[in-house]
Amino acid sequence: MKIRRKSGMQIALLLFPGILIFGVFTLYPIAKLFVMSFFKWDFGSILEQQLIGLKNYKDVFQDPYFHTVFVNSIVYTLITVPAQMILGLLVALFIHSISHCRIFFRVSYYLPVITSWVIASLVFKYVFNTEGMLNYFLVNVLGIVNQNIRWLDTRWGGMTIAMLLGIWKGIGWNMVVFLAALQTVSQELYESAALDGAGSIRKFFSVTLPSIRGTVLFALVMLTIGGFNVFTSIKMITDGAPGHQTDSILTWMYYKAFSTGKFGYSAALSFITALVLAALAAVQFRLMESKEEGQ
Repeated sequence: MKIRRKSGMQIALLLFPGILIFGVFTLYPIAKLFVMSFFKWDFGSILEQQLIGLKNYKDVFQDPYFHTVFVNSIVYTLITVPAQMILGLLVALFIHSISHCRIFFRVSYYLPVITSWVIASLVFKYVFNTEGMLNYFLVNVLGIVNQNIRWLDTRWGGMTIAMLLGIWKGIGWNMVVFLAALQTVSQELYESAALDGAGSIRKFFSVTLPSIRGTVLFALVMLTIGGFNVFTSIKMITDGAPGHQTDSILTWMYYKAFSTGKFGYSAALSFITALVLAALAAVQFRLMESKEEGQ
């Protein structure tokens, strides 16, 4: 009993610093943010806040800009997540199938992942700007068009550029995740499928995909969360222009908090976003479980 008690105390002492840091820098801010969402908390009420109940949540749902940014985030996620997963899986299959230059291709495809979001966003903004490099080549070099195209001056034009950046940045991460999963698939399954007369495509859908289903779900959930949390690319490329039409949920939240001082509104918006993400993750897990039960 003394040995167990001593071991328990040692474990508690070792865990205490980590638990303390987690509580102070994670749990407390979340709790504080939740409390803020029920108060009138802005630049004019920093010293004394007024309890207003669910008014901040009501203001979020009645805000027409919220509907715009929510649709933007949905579209961004629906386009970038499948594109990243499909392209990342194709690259992983390619690298897994070759015997030479694997390290070269891994590094080449992973470089965008470790590239700074700020730098990559500024490069994309420079390329697609009205006076940018792409328009220079189209107008002055190739002569395909007569005048510069305003790529970033429309809602879906700006969103498209941000989505292209998100896809380009995410292929390498998916490649690494799927490549690790492919290396765990038993070769005996492929040999058995070959004996049954299965071709490459049949092997992919009958052996590869079922074997990496867990990894696919993991990537899907993580990328969905990342899609809803897109911030840097939107902020650096369009900054919400024109008229907040290209804002995402996070850039709109940032604007309401630090430009208009509506901290209570932003707190409510953050918890609405968290609930949406939790619901989406639950649905994704449920769909995957249903497919496994069906098989």
